[in-house]
Amino acid sequence: MFEGRIDRRRIVVFTAALLLAGCKVIPSGPKNPPPPPPGDSLPSDQQRHRVALLVPLSGPNADVGQSIANATTMALLDTSAKTIRITTYDTSSGPAAAASKAVADGNRLILGPVQSEDVAAIAAVARAAKVPLISFTSDGQVAARDVFVMGTTPDNVIARTVAFARSRGALRFGLLAPNGDYGARASAAFNAAVKSSGGTVIASSTYDRSNTSVLSAAQRLRGRGTFDAILVADGARFAVLAAPRLKPSAAASPRLLGTELWSGEGTIARTPALRGAWFAAISDTRFRQFSESYKARFGAAPYRLATLGYDSVLLTVRIGRDWKAGTPFPASRLTDRDGFLGLDGPFRFGAGGLIERALEVREARAGGLSIVSPAPEKFAD
Repeated sequence: MFEGRIDRRRIVVFTAALLLAGCKVIPSGPKNPPPPPPGDSLPSDQQRHRVALLVPLSGPNADVGQSIANATTMALLDTSAKTIRITTYDTSSGPAAAASKAVADGNRLILGPVQSEDVAAIAAVARAAKVPLISFTSDGQVAARDVFVMGTTPDNVIARTVAFARSRGALRFGLLAPNGDYGARASAAFNAAVKSSGGTVIASSTYDRSNTSVLSAAQRLRGRGTFDAILVADGARFAVLAAPRLKPSAAASPRLLGTELWSGEGTIARTPALRGAWFAAISDTRFRQFSESYKARFGAAPYRLATLGYDSVLLTVRIGRDWKAGTPFPASRLTDRDGFLGLDGPFRFGAGGLIERALEVREARAGGLSIVSPAPEKFAD
């Protein structure tokens, strides 16, 4: 963790190593660069790849969209990309309209949107023009051969957490999950992960998202068997409520497991019944350095999602080396098994558009969260 001023000499060395992998990760450009150009000011030259960024720039999610847009600008400056022009379109005025304008302007790749409910409308327009999407949502259900999901998905997180628990001897698993789409996706991912790792799901229990319902469901689950580990497939609020019903605070077993919804939630470490709980997450190591540089340039802290914008530009720059201007984006390159390196670590896409990330595993302890299994530096296969 960095404190005070950043040692620029150390950053240069670190950046040089990452450039060998095709990516420059640590920002070091001029302060206050101009914002991305609006959708009606495309340059007339034909020497650059035209890439559209579709994010909300007005309405309740405008701050998130602007943070992502700022991060894409940083990535262009930090990589000194001369052959890529990114134009930003506001999805708040209508995702389909934004996509239509982006396609009409000649963009060959779309980065975004942020919200999963916008993907279908944008994909319908982009698909007709044979323009692929790299979306920033974490909803794996919208993934397709031409729609790549860049956000961290429950499938990826749960698979990593279960694999780690199995490596530590857990064999008998339980599941506590909310009713609804997220709970159903998490349940499917959990059952698949436990089965593939050689474990057994002993029992599961579901609840409506209310205090009384989750307490009752946790009590029912605890009475259905003896577990080595139990996944609470929900955010911090419900995990904190359920934990005392699932295990005594001082007990070592069952080990409680969490999802990506626990990331950034301080109450996880402050809850005695959650001490020793494990969950997987993307590493924050490079984000801390990125955040310092972002604040120096824009005068405010970035949203955590901003790294998705930065990393989407890094992979575009890398693929752009072999992408002839004016031709369709070579989407097949997105599924290279070696993947890409970004601020959030190594990542790659499957043929169906789902992302796989190299994740770390964290453990909740009295003093905070500790990394008990670092994120791999590259993919093993």
